[in-house]
Amino acid sequence: MKFAASDTMLEYFKGLETGLSDAIELANRARANGADPNPEVEIPIAKDLADRVEKLIGVIGVADKLRELETTMSREEAALQISVAVARGEIAKFETKREAIEAAVRVAMAVITEGVVAAPIEGIAKIDLDKNDDGSEYIRIYYAGPIRSAGGTAQALSVLAADYVRANLGISPFIPRDDEVERYVEEIGAYRRVANLQYLPSEDEIRLIVRNCPVCIDGEPTEEAEVEGRRDLERIPTNRIRGGMALVIAEGIALKAPKVKKHVDKLELKGWDWLEKFIVRVDSGSDDDASAQVKPKDKYLQDLIAGRPVFSYPSRPGGFRLRYGRSRNTSFAAAGISPATMVLMDDFIAAGTQV
Repeated sequence: MKFAASDTMLEYFKGLETGLSDAIELANRARANGADPNPEVEIPIAKDLADRVEKLIGVIGVADKLRELETTMSREEAALQISVAVARGEIAKFETKREAIEAAVRVAMAVITEGVVAAPIEGIAKIDLDKNDDGSEYIRIYYAGPIRSAGGTAQALSVLAADYVRANLGISPFIPRDDEVERYVEEIGAYRRVANLQYLPSEDEIRLIVRNCPVCIDGEPTEEAEVEGRRDLERIPTNRIRGGMALVIAEGIALKAPKVKKHVDKLELKGWDWLEKFIVRVDSGSDDDASAQVKPKDKYLQDLIAGRPVFSYPSRPGGFRLRYGRSRNTSFAAAGISPATMVLMDDFIAAGTQV
């Protein structure tokens, strides 16, 4: 792979690759002695996003197709297009339609999350094809706890990807039963009582999502707690709380509805007009209009654990601020803090510190 860089930087990259190859070779020789369960180093080497996606999901041929798509379209568009190609068997062959759909959604999610989190393989437990009451077939996605690592936007986009595959394969939308809808309402509220949610949708918002989402958002049981009502339902095989499902509906679709709607409009996806009801349009007359100003959010203080220090109150001028993003000084998947923090902490903040 060629990089646009100076000779000095290219030498640096070459040194990294050589050092990595030497380290892997040494580790393989050590493992050949038979003291380890696996005789070879398990970590695959990937040089770009396409490589990461292919080796993470294990669908051979995805990398070449993804590189081709990325030259002409955005990452989200490429994720949807490659998911359809995988589902149709154009890249690799699968024994069943269900396996092809599952691989397609995992590939799409790996592209969206850039192949750097476990969500595409551990956040989706499985994908099934089930029957509506009218006999038509629909897609059911079982989410698990690690879906949290994908972030709300990627969680919601995984549902979009599944719907895009569904529409292109001619599979019917999910038609929930009334008792199933009410089970979602109770269960998401119950999950909020035993675990953390950034946003708890109202009961009507939950009903709106479940009744209109074209694919079934299901989940593996992640909590010991069980629901009190709507138990032993025919199409929901557990009474325990499904954390992955709650995360995708609450922190994904409900919380990130404005972002999801932008992608829906850009990609011209049909059947998602109901997202408009989550988006509150504010007519800001001027910059100093009260409705346009960002107000301090003190919700996190309500969950404060006794004994944990409070570095700053919400939006306090001169207070501590933790910045997430991909700016020049924070790079990729990093967080930035002011160097002045070292004066307060008498050193760097140790990795793993909760603030």
